[in-house]
Amino acid sequence: MGDRDTTRHDVDAVSSAPINPRHLLMQLAQLHNTTPASVLQPPVAHTPPFSSSLPIPLPFSFPVALLTPGGTNRKTPRIIRTPRFITPLGSPLRKAIKLTKLDPQDAWLPITESRNGNAYYAAYHTLCSGIGIQALVLPVAFTILGWTWGIIGLTLGFIWQLYTLYLLVQLHESHENGIRYSRYMQLASATFGERLSKFLAAFPIMYLSGGNCVALIVIGGSTSKMFYQTLCGATCGNPNALTNVEWYLVFTCAAVVLSQLPNLNSIAGVSLIGGLTAVGYCTAMWTVSVSEGRLPNVSYNPVRASTEIARIFDVLNALGIIAFAFRGHNLILEIQATMPSSEKHPSSVPMWRGVKGAYLIVAMCLFPIAIGGYWAYGHMIPANGGILAAIYGFHSRDVARGVLGLISFFVIVNALSSFQIYGMPMFDDMESNYTRRFKKPCPWWLRVIIRAMFGYGCFFVAVAIPFLGSVAGLVGGLSLPVTLAYPCFMWLKMKKPKMYGASWW
Repeated sequence: MGDRDTTRHDVDAVSSAPINPRHLLMQLAQLHNTTPASVLQPPVAHTPPFSSSLPIPLPFSFPVALLTPGGTNRKTPRIIRTPRFITPLGSPLRKAIKLTKLDPQDAWLPITESRNGNAYYAAYHTLCSGIGIQALVLPVAFTILGWTWGIIGLTLGFIWQLYTLYLLVQLHESHENGIRYSRYMQLASATFGERLSKFLAAFPIMYLSGGNCVALIVIGGSTSKMFYQTLCGATCGNPNALTNVEWYLVFTCAAVVLSQLPNLNSIAGVSLIGGLTAVGYCTAMWTVSVSEGRLPNVSYNPVRASTEIARIFDVLNALGIIAFAFRGHNLILEIQATMPSSEKHPSSVPMWRGVKGAYLIVAMCLFPIAIGGYWAYGHMIPANGGILAAIYGFHSRDVARGVLGLISFFVIVNALSSFQIYGMPMFDDMESNYTRRFKKPCPWWLRVIIRAMFGYGCFFVAVAIPFLGSVAGLVGGLSLPVTLAYPCFMWLKMKKPKMYGASWW
């Protein structure tokens, strides 16, 4: 029993170190009832014995699978040009030495249920989560910070969040201990410990997902009302027209129906549509605003409150709005978890390729809409609704009704798409409570109830806080450590770089 426990302990501690060929062939020999001596008999009398310093080519490939905290991915990628029947997946060798521990719970949860993602899927999800309604209120931050500090804050925020994105992508999988951190909370627990991570990361992450969904309901419902009014034109004088709250409910019902897609990979097409519509309405908004010219008597002097305390809170709210523009860090590890990974083909390579492509597009959208919107409207841009409300308020008679309707339609579609990807961590967390307790996947009817409860819970919060500017500042403020601070501490704790070295900074 002691030897068996020792063997199991040695096998479970899988790392990326090379495997000794002698031990490997001995296990293979035992499987086929062959003595190790006959297997290890050299074909030539004077052939030197096996040495750990000499690489021995084997008749099969042996990738070391990366473990997740709950187990490994069921679908390990196949090695090209290697027949399946001689890989560890197709041979009895895997069962003999038990290189992996299969935990079915990962296969039951929405984030890790499917691991056939690629760089394109990563780009779709990252683009949809990295650009959206937060772009609408970026000019509002400029009314507080002014030209200089507004551009400096936006530029530094973009560069820093791209750097922390790179850190998270590299921290997703550890070749030292063979673990994949498929969720932000798992990496936070490994870094800060179980208790401290719940205090530091659990609430901001859940609030970031839920707060974004609340903001999406606010902007999606109010834009649905504007879209309806744009389509019906002068015939919208119906006294029984829907109120703002009722439009929120209409949008929430559509979001709940769409949220029944089972897992993160299944909404890749939804994320693609959401990303394309976000690029479309951002481009259309700053183009319309700049082409119509600056408003008469526009002022670029920063808005100052009457008291010192109010001015401090205004500046903090403006910085929170900029942080709200880079709010997708709590999804990066989850997006990367949808990809297959092995020692030879780590998921960080396609993930970083997708992130770079997505954030190039994000930069091409956020900077023009922030600078162009502030140039066109100055301090007169509405705090609630941002540049979209400004276009409807100042140019509704100058811009073609079809253009206004198309912009509104794009905003609604993007809000519906973003709701799905930001709600996925919450769905995953709620379903994990069931799978941990009952040791089986959630039935379909329970999954429907969970997602409906989350959607309508966000609706009630949106009714209580129907001001996008306030929600943006609150969400952005809580996302600051998750986006800009925690990844740096995680890198120092997990990688342990040389102090004051290049990788330490």
